[in-house]
Amino acid sequence: MATDQRTSEWYGTGEAVSRLRGQAFKSLCLGATLLALLSVFVLLLYVANDAFRPLSADTGWLLTFAATLLLPILGATSYYYTRDTRAGETAAIALGLPVVSLLLTGGVFITFEHIVSVYQWLSIIVALTVAGAVVYAHSRVRTEASLERLVVLVAVPAVALYLIPDLILSFPMLPTESLALLGSFVVPVALAVGWFVWRRRENERAGVIAAALTLLTAAVGLGVAPVVGISPFVWMLLVVVTVVPVSLYVESVVRRGTGTSGLAFPVLVAGGIAAGIFLTDAFGFAGPDLWLDWSFLTSSPSRTPEDAGFYPPLVGSVMMLLVIVVSAFPVGVGAAIYLEEYAPDRGRLGRIVDLIEVNIGNLAGVPSVVYGVLGLALFIRQGGLGSGTALVGGFTVGLLILPIVIISSQEAIRAVPDSMRQASYGMGATKWQTTRNVVLPEALPGIMTGNILAMGRAIGETAPLLIIGAPAVVRIAPSSFTSKFSAMPRQIYTWSSEIDAAFQHGVLAAGVMTLLVVLLLMNGAAIIIRNKYQRRD
Repeated sequence: MATDQRTSEWYGTGEAVSRLRGQAFKSLCLGATLLALLSVFVLLLYVANDAFRPLSADTGWLLTFAATLLLPILGATSYYYTRDTRAGETAAIALGLPVVSLLLTGGVFITFEHIVSVYQWLSIIVALTVAGAVVYAHSRVRTEASLERLVVLVAVPAVALYLIPDLILSFPMLPTESLALLGSFVVPVALAVGWFVWRRRENERAGVIAAALTLLTAAVGLGVAPVVGISPFVWMLLVVVTVVPVSLYVESVVRRGTGTSGLAFPVLVAGGIAAGIFLTDAFGFAGPDLWLDWSFLTSSPSRTPEDAGFYPPLVGSVMMLLVIVVSAFPVGVGAAIYLEEYAPDRGRLGRIVDLIEVNIGNLAGVPSVVYGVLGLALFIRQGGLGSGTALVGGFTVGLLILPIVIISSQEAIRAVPDSMRQASYGMGATKWQTTRNVVLPEALPGIMTGNILAMGRAIGETAPLLIIGAPAVVRIAPSSFTSKFSAMPRQIYTWSSEIDAAFQHGVLAAGVMTLLVVLLLMNGAAIIIRNKYQRRD
């Protein structure tokens, strides 16, 4: 028995190795992990209880949904966890993907409703199509003029975007909004779907069929959508952004032939919800008095707790994220590529690069309020962009997450094996060709994961928005990037200072739950992307 507790000496040091210490350390780490998870879970339950108020429902309503929804979910989860873990993973993605797709559909709707009109988008697509055709024709004619092709690649799109949109918008007659959306949004997405299926299955016919089905299903909405009570505009967005990704995932699972039983989980959840609604209506059971409902998500803030809404801050957060995606992510990824692939590692320049990397690491730990002061001085006082606008908010928060984007992208690029680079060089590829065709495709999953996590950090920041003068309350959703805006955390902070208990407990909890759901879905998407490509490797 003594050998189980004290095995042998540690390679001549005279110190005996004890398994009890290792077991104690393992148990301590496990206990700390469980305590942290339990604390977060209790906090979420506390906030969710204030937002949804389940105890305000009739007992019959609670028992009905427990029988139709809760018990089947627990039974299915137990089966997946103990019998078929691959099906459990499929079930989680099959349930989460429609939710994420619906949220993305809402984001696209907000973009077309408040940021870029359908006709503006149509003019931009036409301009880019004309520019692409000119660039392609020039590259076929002037195959040896590398510098000239670079100038054309930069100048032609810029000129096209400057001239063509105004020309198209000045036409006296334009197609209807639905037809404009069909041509400018649905058709490009259908082509992208066809290309994706063709590349994934290496079957050109399958790609053509996928593109045709996408276009046909969306076009059917021109006649069917009014019959079912929605507009063709909403039908097309639902088909393109929600139905298509879900259908592609279901088709891939069925074709793969493993974990297919997990596809029944979202059907089980949807059926349980429908059965619960039917039974509670039939028996007359009253549901909970929710703070977080559809009216809360589509209404404007109000002095009355019962009428308070979250829509303008939602629009403001979407606009801020768009500015961040356009400004911070290209700069961060480009900086990471240069530092890892092109920056010298010797001599005086090498020491300068080392100093830059040390400072980037330090900037990642700077308090967010400091970036708010930087945005105030740089963009408002020096740049004259105006305080409290979505443009300034996006630039300021973009500076905040820029070091995180650079560091995460560097780690993803650094993780690419050097043997792949050497093999590319051995086949005669240049530095740029190796970076573009070998390094970036391998590092892209890690880069995407880091960027999504950085967006999760950005959408929850409050201090920089306070410093740049974001208003406490905005009752009208911003219509441009230079309009006054309020993001979700800024509005939540305003509600926390209200004296009314209904604001502090009900409305505040509903706003916090909305923000938490968005954050958790973004982080979950990053985890799924990382795990998917790790399995592929």
